[in-house]
Amino acid sequence: MSGIISDNVLRQSGLIKAAAGGSWTFLAKSTASTSSDISFTSGIDGTYGTYVFTFKDMHVGTDNANFQFNASIDGGSNYNVTKTTTLFQAEHNEADDGAGLYYKTALDLAQSTAAQCLVQGINNANDSMCSGMMYLFSPSNTTYVKHFISTASATMGGGGDYIQPNYVSGYMNTTSAVNAMQFSMSSGNIDSGDICLYGITI
Repeated sequence: MSGIISDNVLRQSGLIKAAAGGSWTFLAKSTASTSSDISFTSGIDGTYGTYVFTFKDMHVGTDNANFQFNASIDGGSNYNVTKTTTLFQAEHNEADDGAGLYYKTALDLAQSTAAQCLVQGINNANDSMCSGMMYLFSPSNTTYVKHFISTASATMGGGGDYIQPNYVSGYMNTTSAVNAMQFSMSSGNIDSGDICLYGITI
């Protein structure tokens, strides 16, 4: 139809780069197979101002485990960067008789070096998993603290077949460069799934 431009044309022309968050450059991919963690110890440097981790089909080995992360300023020798964070969730179940919106005070951090939960209570049924993404801003900047934002969707454990989006943000309270990231479960292994790392040029 006259006056209508397809998404494909816009993508090829680069006109929707801003809407997609700039030009994305694929940097690395790591696939879990009964893994205790997935760590990225290279590729996070001053090349890009923003980095994005996408996590897809993350299946837990232990029912009701949390998907979480921690950060390092020494290339992965220690994952213990101090963080202040906040986390809230929505939920709705298949039976349409349970729903809610919650601020999860037990899952936020206040000047803590502990791992930060990104997704709470994942069901380990064969068809259940979590997927989402996490933005990390200016990790190599040595003037400011390091902000991050994460959003993810999961099938919630504990019975009831709930879908649960998780929204997390915060900052790593360090002016040192953050140069490594580690993802894990609060208990058990990452049974399967993959995490990709991208750099964004805006």
